[in-house]
Amino acid sequence: MLPTDGVMSFPGQTWEKVLSKVKKAVVFMDDRCSESLHWNGGAALLFEAGARNIKQFSSFEAGGQNEPKAVFVVSTVLKGKTADIIKDIISFSHFQYCVVFTTVPHSIHLLANNVTTDLEGNPVFDQFEEKLCEWMGDMNYTAEVMHAPVVFAPLTQQFHLLPAFSEIFPLLEVDLEAINEKRPEKKRFGSLMDVDMHSLPPELQIQIKSLASALSALFEFIGTREESFSVGPMSRLIAGELASHPQAKNRRKSAPNKASIVFIDRTLDLTGAVGHHGDNLVEKILSVLPQLPGHVTDIQVDMLELTHLKKTADTKGILAPGCLAQNQSATARLLWETMLVAKQKEAVMEVRRQLVEAASKENLPIKMSLGRVTAEQLCSYVQLFRDSWGALESHSGVLQLGLAAAQALRHPALPRWDACLAFERLLLQALGDSDLAEVLKQLLPIIKSSESGTDSSELSVDDLLVLLVYVYSVAKEACPGGADKEKHVEKVENELIGALTLRLTRQTSLSPLLQEITGVSGPEELTVEHTHSVLENMFETLRGVSHARDHLKNFSSVYTPSDGAHQATYRPLLKQVLEEIFHPDRRECPDVEHMSGGLTDLLKTGFSMFMKVTRPHPSDHPLLFLFLVGGVTPSELRLIREVVSTHKSGTQVLVMSTRLLRPSDVPHLLFSTDRLKPDIGV
Repeated sequence: MLPTDGVMSFPGQTWEKVLSKVKKAVVFMDDRCSESLHWNGGAALLFEAGARNIKQFSSFEAGGQNEPKAVFVVSTVLKGKTADIIKDIISFSHFQYCVVFTTVPHSIHLLANNVTTDLEGNPVFDQFEEKLCEWMGDMNYTAEVMHAPVVFAPLTQQFHLLPAFSEIFPLLEVDLEAINEKRPEKKRFGSLMDVDMHSLPPELQIQIKSLASALSALFEFIGTREESFSVGPMSRLIAGELASHPQAKNRRKSAPNKASIVFIDRTLDLTGAVGHHGDNLVEKILSVLPQLPGHVTDIQVDMLELTHLKKTADTKGILAPGCLAQNQSATARLLWETMLVAKQKEAVMEVRRQLVEAASKENLPIKMSLGRVTAEQLCSYVQLFRDSWGALESHSGVLQLGLAAAQALRHPALPRWDACLAFERLLLQALGDSDLAEVLKQLLPIIKSSESGTDSSELSVDDLLVLLVYVYSVAKEACPGGADKEKHVEKVENELIGALTLRLTRQTSLSPLLQEITGVSGPEELTVEHTHSVLENMFETLRGVSHARDHLKNFSSVYTPSDGAHQATYRPLLKQVLEEIFHPDRRECPDVEHMSGGLTDLLKTGFSMFMKVTRPHPSDHPLLFLFLVGGVTPSELRLIREVVSTHKSGTQVLVMSTRLLRPSDVPHLLFSTDRLKPDIGV
């Protein structure tokens, strides 16, 4: 089997272990594992394997009177909160046989229980099996606990997400301060690049080690010896952990295939993450349609248009929503891949083409129309299927994707997307012509502008936060400043904080993002003091964003200033890294750091001081994994594809990431996520 085929079949393979145990069982699964299953074939896989029911992993769920068997699938450590929920479910049920799968390996359970030595067997799992029997009320009942790395979600053949790690995000200066606070004066770190694994809080160590372990299991399955590289401090920790992974050492001796894996920190280029310049249909679908409950990536498609029901308060929510994950039909899968990486115009044309083709196959009375594709046109094609149950069933994947496209294109929030794009372009030009303080001043009138919200293209507070991230991510190289300028910037920041405080306290309702950031559920709970302090913390984080590339030598800028003939432009960091990797001269790049995995590599590095030793380079091998720590956008997936095909390197590139980003995810990850202490279920 080719390594690339192995990567595609590995996620399904990890689920086989779970499927072998679910016959006649009630399955309880947490959100992160459910999301992975969703992209691997969905609930149908479990039911086909004989599962009786699937329930949420929650203390409020239980098995029925006549359901003696339970299977739990969790992405967390089996202690604390996770153990309590399992105990609650078992206490309210009548189980005689329980199987627990965790995506966290046993070696990391030892670490979570402060055991530093490697013990024989799986003592932590054995102890938990005893607890399960205790909770079931009879030590003769059966309990099994095992590890299954069900963390991969294959969105396409070349792109995998790891939903279990969606809250991992590279650290910023504010996090460095929090780490240093707990250290003696003389042992404080000067920069994030100096931070080592042992100085991180245990929760983050467990997440990073679990991620490295899942990747190691993938390389084991495809029989591959990997060389790890990193760009950025968080990537450095993950790549180092993978390079020194205990199981990896044996694998590297005998693995027949070779690959490179390059980890890149998202915080090094947040301009690309929050920008609206992507010209991508899926970016818009993800941004305007509501998310599937409990999911980080997929959205809800309203299926009402496939019926003759009218849209009223009574019909709301009576139909299960459609979604983007279409595992059953090859045609729908191909259409999804096109939508994900093509430009918007091509994607919309392809959606129309597939709908027309499906209607023709079913002999439905389709009216062909050329020219611009509109949402109304797509809807009219979809509605042709509603009277034919067979046709509906055969083409349900394509119909769901068609409806997703139509519902996004006619969504009332879409004009705001264009308004944000126009403003980003203005800010980008202004950054070259004036200093940061002047550019920030341009945001003041928008914050103060009419708060009535009647104009659909008027920017919301969420949009303003996204614009602030955009500005600070390019600010440093666009307008380098001295001490005087910094004071001026500080003065304008205080004005912005004042204006935003006023605007927030006058809101009639708070968006989910603002509820997360402020920690309150409604504007009536917001005091001026609390809002002011939340915003001060936010600007402190933003200042850290502007310094994220300080340690880089070649990739220190994502901004090309105007030269009079051409406008100032944004230069994606990802493109710069890939062009460096595939440069025909195989130049050594100081910013792409190779993480050695043992003594031999260290000796090579030592010898290279005295004699010519070729250091490993990311383009050495026919397969290259790009792992974006903190998320990737659909338009960046297209960018990767374009750069790789331009360089005709013969290398196959597979992309992995912790999440598929929409612009509004970035303020969530920056301002309301505890990056140092991710939720590990304890």
